[in-house]
Amino acid sequence: MTTRWVPALALAIYGLVFAGKALHGGLLVFDDHPGQLYRIWHVLTVGVWPWRFNTGWWAGYAELQFYPPGFSYAGAAVHLASLGALDLAASYRLLLWVTFLLPGAATYALLARVLKDPWLALPGGFLALTLSAGSRSGVEEGMRWGLVAARLGWGLLPLLALSLHRWPDRPRPVIAAALLAAIIVTHPAHAPAGVVLVLLAAWHAPGPGGEGRRRAALSLGLAGGLAAFWLLPLVAHLGMALPLAWGQPSPATLARSLLTHPLLLVLIAASALGWWMVTLPGSPPSAGAWLAGWAPAMAGVILLDAVVVQPLGLVWLPADRLLDSFFLASTAGASLALGAAARRLPTLPSWSVAVSSIGLCALLSGWYLAEPALSLWPRGWPNEWPKYETVARGVRVRELWEALGQAPPGRILFAHSAVPLEYRSGWRRPHSHITALTPIATGREILNGTFTHPSPIAGLLYTGSADNRPITTLVEERDGVTLFGRPLTELDASRFNELAGQLRVSAVVALDEDQGRLDFVARNPVFAPAARIGPFVLFLSRVPRPLPSADGPQRWRLPAPDGGGWLPTGMAYSPLWRCRAGGQRLPTRRGELGLLEVNVPPGGGTPIELEHRAGAIEWSGLAVSAASLLALLALSARRRSYG
Repeated sequence: MTTRWVPALALAIYGLVFAGKALHGGLLVFDDHPGQLYRIWHVLTVGVWPWRFNTGWWAGYAELQFYPPGFSYAGAAVHLASLGALDLAASYRLLLWVTFLLPGAATYALLARVLKDPWLALPGGFLALTLSAGSRSGVEEGMRWGLVAARLGWGLLPLLALSLHRWPDRPRPVIAAALLAAIIVTHPAHAPAGVVLVLLAAWHAPGPGGEGRRRAALSLGLAGGLAAFWLLPLVAHLGMALPLAWGQPSPATLARSLLTHPLLLVLIAASALGWWMVTLPGSPPSAGAWLAGWAPAMAGVILLDAVVVQPLGLVWLPADRLLDSFFLASTAGASLALGAAARRLPTLPSWSVAVSSIGLCALLSGWYLAEPALSLWPRGWPNEWPKYETVARGVRVRELWEALGQAPPGRILFAHSAVPLEYRSGWRRPHSHITALTPIATGREILNGTFTHPSPIAGLLYTGSADNRPITTLVEERDGVTLFGRPLTELDASRFNELAGQLRVSAVVALDEDQGRLDFVARNPVFAPAARIGPFVLFLSRVPRPLPSADGPQRWRLPAPDGGGWLPTGMAYSPLWRCRAGGQRLPTRRGELGLLEVNVPPGGGTPIELEHRAGAIEWSGLAVSAASLLALLALSARRRSYG
């Protein structure tokens, strides 16, 4: 009994030392991390409501309405809870530690409760902490690449399962509802796994069947209600977000991704064995029997998505995004099999079973692969976990920002989404979207310079069209190759000037490796000769292209036009725009390029006021969330009053 604390301590020490090695030394800026930091800045400066319009990227976008806001809210909460003692960068760094450690800690806590043996819970916690294997929520992609919202939401799934495991003794649907709502607004791709957990817990709940169904309905209803402030406007305005559907989530592709990693095959087989062992007629009762069905159920959900949903053209939730939850469910199922096997071999001490299991997993991890099944230790390559100071100094981005601060009025167009950290060919080379921080550093609005984005204006730059269509190619694959859907060598100056005028582009930033393909700006009389700053090539417009001026929170002003008719504003279209001139509301429309246009009365002569504000859908979603929160608090208070 005196050694029961040893497994938890060992897992904690390993996780903390790993995190210290990977995250110590400054702000992580590999790949998507700068953009994730920017979204926390959005919450702190633009506002907490998802529909708030941020002009910093892509001619303006309701950044948190069309990207799950949970991680950004968590980062802002860390900053505010510190009363300002932690600045934006420090708050982000602390949240990264939590995001890295949470899946392992939560999975260990769940399995320790289910298996009633901390040693047998250790392998599952270790796997959840170190898993990579192409998982968007794993160490490689979820942490190093910066898909941090996926990993944070993934870490909440075991906490949801832990709350549901207590239902037979302490049924608390309100806790399950709050956790499921947090999963939805943090990473909706994990929501199906959360719903499956709730349904499994209800199915296996003791007592009359109606009681389990009532708990499930209450939990699911409250969760949906709590998330309605974000979910309802998202669904209503889904046409404003392009589906990010890069990858090939066909059944054959999914199968090949599993075959690449022997450890995953072993986990799936062990999980199936665990399900069979706890459901076999005559098997001793198991408190974890309900959890054994999680992996088979998720396999069915993935198959349904890949075979039925995707072929119908519904690409908002590609099947490969669901694999993360399946891996976690398989880890839980394999742990149940380990517990059942340990009970059948009582002569073996639990610690030896745990250590042997972890050793076997390490041997099967494929450490020699570019992305192994398990990330057992941070690799020592210079650009593996690069920090802000090193990258900023190496690529001289601060000098670029200083130059951009002196550019003529207008937006900055980046020909690349990222800055390479190694000078070799291939879009997979290490890179950083550090240029995404340009609006924070300079106050200038940018186009491109950040990760693959769902904005229609991003679609215009990627494909040449702002129409709603899936984004099937990562922006990194387009860097230095195409712009506005055309090869760089085929983009002529006249067409570029037309686009730059409507988008209000006054500066273009390319890379030195692009030279010879930049005639659209290098031989363009509208732009001055190039200036070199480190790896950057900067072209400044000879013509200022001023943007609407800020006139208060979520309000902008255009100078009085000379005449009437449809007036381009240079701002991205949104259905939440309200435009007035002299107190009269003006009609609006979406232009061909996805920009806002305003119908000005004949004669003009009056400044145009632009306001981006919530509509009926937004207020309805907020009202549903407020009512759900009150119901949750009332139910919680009622349960406390009854002991």
